[in-house]
Amino acid sequence: MSDNAIIYSALGILVLPLLSYVITFFFGKKLPRQGDFVGVTLMGVSWFLAIRIFMTFWKIADPAYRVETGFTWIQLGGFHVDAGILVDGMTSIMLMVVTTISFLVHLYSTGYMHGDSRYERFFAFLGFFTFAMMGIVLANNLFFLYVFWELVGLASYLLIGFFFFKDSAANANKKAFLTNRVGDWGFWLGILAFFTATGTLNYFELFAHVDAGTIKGTLLAWAGVGLFMGCMGKSAQMPLHIWLPDAMEGPTPVSALIHAATMVAAGVYMVARLAPLFGTTAMMVIMYVGAITAFLAATIALVKTDIKRVLAFSTLSQLGYMVMALGVGDSPNAMFHLMTHAMFKGLLFLAAGSVIHGVHSQEMTDMGGLRKKMPITFVTFLIGTMALSGVPFLAGFYSKDGILGSALAFGMTDGHYIPFILGITAALLTPFYMFRLVFRTFFGKPADQEKYDHAHESSWNMTVPLMILAVFAIISAGWQTADKGWFSKFMLPYDVPVIAAEFHVESAPHDSHEVVVASHDEHPAADSHGEPAHGEAAHGGEHAVAGDHGGHDAHHDIHHTAHVRAMIMSIAMVFFGIGGAWWVYHQKKVDPSAVQKKLSGLYTALQGQFFFDEFYAATVYRATLWWASVCAAFDRYVIDGIVNGSGHLTRLMSSVTGTVDKYVVDGAVNGVATVMHGFGEGFRRIQTGRIQTYLVYVTGSVLVLVLVYNVL
Repeated sequence: MSDNAIIYSALGILVLPLLSYVITFFFGKKLPRQGDFVGVTLMGVSWFLAIRIFMTFWKIADPAYRVETGFTWIQLGGFHVDAGILVDGMTSIMLMVVTTISFLVHLYSTGYMHGDSRYERFFAFLGFFTFAMMGIVLANNLFFLYVFWELVGLASYLLIGFFFFKDSAANANKKAFLTNRVGDWGFWLGILAFFTATGTLNYFELFAHVDAGTIKGTLLAWAGVGLFMGCMGKSAQMPLHIWLPDAMEGPTPVSALIHAATMVAAGVYMVARLAPLFGTTAMMVIMYVGAITAFLAATIALVKTDIKRVLAFSTLSQLGYMVMALGVGDSPNAMFHLMTHAMFKGLLFLAAGSVIHGVHSQEMTDMGGLRKKMPITFVTFLIGTMALSGVPFLAGFYSKDGILGSALAFGMTDGHYIPFILGITAALLTPFYMFRLVFRTFFGKPADQEKYDHAHESSWNMTVPLMILAVFAIISAGWQTADKGWFSKFMLPYDVPVIAAEFHVESAPHDSHEVVVASHDEHPAADSHGEPAHGEAAHGGEHAVAGDHGGHDAHHDIHHTAHVRAMIMSIAMVFFGIGGAWWVYHQKKVDPSAVQKKLSGLYTALQGQFFFDEFYAATVYRATLWWASVCAAFDRYVIDGIVNGSGHLTRLMSSVTGTVDKYVVDGAVNGVATVMHGFGEGFRRIQTGRIQTYLVYVTGSVLVLVLVYNVL
């Protein structure tokens, strides 16, 4: 494909889901099958275009190759905002991930949502959700990234609360929307900080400015943390993770789309895309937030019995792995795991939907023995579970191994072992809680015989997507790690000095008044050779001298040793986890209820999800409601008091003025009129029209005058 063909294909991928939304939303009820075929067909075309772009970049096999175009969208004097799209190896991978999952979710939904009263609107919202995510993937600057970022939030609100007539669904979509507003507030501040310091929003120009030191030190640290807050919201990192478990109130196909390819993937993609903008302080924050999220979410999944909630906390944990990888400077492995995770987590959610569709329940306590009733669902769910658990030779093993190896290498060079310890512990817990789910759902005797008797395998339009994703869950990693397999053709760490040379950005002049808290300038997370930055190079230590082959060899040896050790420990954790679940839930050698009683405090904490919601209710929510009541009281007694007092005073003055006008002004006017009217009446009576009367008046007048004259 030529560059123009790549651009036009990318635009087609962006526009087709939007076209699906418009057609289905406005005309769906008038179309056959309420227009579901429109969404399926147009997403199929988008998938085909994504495959073409993917194969083009496969042949080019140059991670630095990119195609970019745009135009000026706003021009106000010296201020201008450009609109444009960027297609490179990372973009092509994300296009494949999003279109694959979205197409299969569309197809799956024709069976799962059949008969719903708002069937056509569901497909319209799916198209809109896909369009918004495509915009994030294709944007080439922070402004349009933020625009589509907010559209994704709107789409998630519409789909999480699709069953809005249920209070739980209505509350869940509001919770998701408002929680993300907190993260997006920080994201917007980070964008403004970078724009104010550099005067540009284009990704690669920003990389050049950071490399030149235009923005550095404390400002770079805070700006990077601001950007990461956006990731904390969208990718549900603690403490902004609370919305994701409740998002299970949406239809199961929505859960698959959110967890595999759209909303939660957006944050990881954003940080990987903007990796050179995060200095050492921000990277440290990212690393620890991801590690803590991976561990805590895995512990909560141990006690949940709702199969969708188990998968939701599993997603939180896996997202923590990705964010931890970003924090140690290994964005390729983070994106590699995002890609493989999309395949097996999409599979798991759709398979869970198949179980729910057959049993009409989400609780493990209502299930058991379903492998005989739903063989396709069982086999595909088992494949997804093994991939998620990190069983060797499945896709999840290679991507998770890469992340753990990078985390261990970072610990070996910088001494920060806690992220690796939390990550490897989560690697033990993941197979345990996932095979707990498998054993309790598909093995043993039915817990509810009536539900078991009515259970059945799903229709072809639901099982075909499961089989396709099961294949991807096995082969998508290519049985290689990110740095050695096919993925290295598409993505390696940015070569920032080469990018900076394209824009000829000069270093910022030294400002003697600049306040720098750190003892050293912040540095991007990749070194000048494009290697993932670990240890001293990543977190503020002295860089190795160029040409120091001994240092480079030692660095390579540390990474090789770390990856081998991490792989061995990871495999051991997988088999310990599976073995433990088999021992407890299949062989029933241990009574889980007895363990719960002995560890009742811990069980209560895990079941309560560490009481994050209760903590927010007691602090943030209560403070917000208190402040709202204060504002309401101020409005009621001060603002309204002033307005109402002014009204009462105006009415009083109007009453006084009205009285004066009525009795003084109108009285004087009316009195004069009355007097004149009286005189008029008197004179009218004098004019009788008789000559005799007038002669009497004349005679009388003369007599009066004579009398007056004589007297005076």
